[in-house]
Amino acid sequence: MKNIPGLQTIVRDPAGAVIGLDFDGTLSPIVPDPASARIHPRALAVLADLGRLVGAVAIVTGRPPAMALRLGPGLADVPGLVILGHYGFERWEAGRSSAPPPPPGVPRAMAELPLLLDALGVRGATIEDKGRAVAVHTRRSPDPEAALAVLGEPLAKLAEKHALVVEPGRYVLELRPPGMDKGHALSLFLAERAARSVMFVGDDLGDLAAFDAVRASGLPGVNVCSGSAEVTALADRADLVVDGPDGVVELLGELVAAIRDRTPSGSA
Repeated sequence: MKNIPGLQTIVRDPAGAVIGLDFDGTLSPIVPDPASARIHPRALAVLADLGRLVGAVAIVTGRPPAMALRLGPGLADVPGLVILGHYGFERWEAGRSSAPPPPPGVPRAMAELPLLLDALGVRGATIEDKGRAVAVHTRRSPDPEAALAVLGEPLAKLAEKHALVVEPGRYVLELRPPGMDKGHALSLFLAERAARSVMFVGDDLGDLAAFDAVRASGLPGVNVCSGSAEVTALADRADLVVDGPDGVVELLGELVAAIRDRTPSGSA
C-alpha cells in the first residue's frame, strides 16, 4: 500500500472511511458507445470485499443509478453500496431510489438538439438521453476535438435557454440542471456518514469538484486519478495516479489486503 497519509488513515480506521468512485473511466473502461459500457470484470468482487470493511462505498456518477446498475450487474449485491446518480440528484440505496421531479428543461433541450446538430453540420455526434440530463458525445466524430469546439457555444446558449448548465467531459458535453455537482453530493454524504476519512477516485473534469470536496472536508483524504491521455487536469490535482480502470481495481484490491492484514478477522 502506498505511503500516503490519507490511505494509511483508511487502513488504520476503515470503519470511519468513505470510498467514493466515479463510474465511467474509473470502474468501467471508456467505450465509443456509452450504452455498451460495462463494469470492469474484477471490480464487483473487490467492491464487495471493500463494502464489508469500510464505513461506506459510494458511486458518484453523472449516469442515472438504474443505468449504473444495468451496466454493472451485481452492484446491487455490494454490501452497503450507495449510488449517487445524476451528480447527486438521484440516490439509490438498498434497492430503493429517490429523486426530486425531473427538470422540464431537459426534454425541451433534447427535442431541439437534433436540429441544432444538423444545422451546425457536426457529423458523428450522438445524443444520449440520461433522463435528468442529456449528453452530446463526439467520440465517433471524424475529429472529436473539433466537434467539441463547434458545439461549445451553441450548447451553452441552449442550456441557458432552458435553465440548464453544461458539464464538459471526455468528448462529451452534458446539459443538466444546476444546483448539484459531485463535490456537493460527496460533501453531503460525508457529513451524513460522519466520515473520519475519505478517498475519491475519478477520471474526468466533472470529478474535479469531488477532489475539491475531499480537500475542503478537512478529513484525512486522498484523491486518486484513473489516468488517461484524454484528460490531464485530474492527474495534476491527484495525490495518486493509476493506470485507468485496471489500476483502480488493483489499488482497491491492495487497500482490501492492507485492511485485512491489519484486522485479520476481516472485519472493520
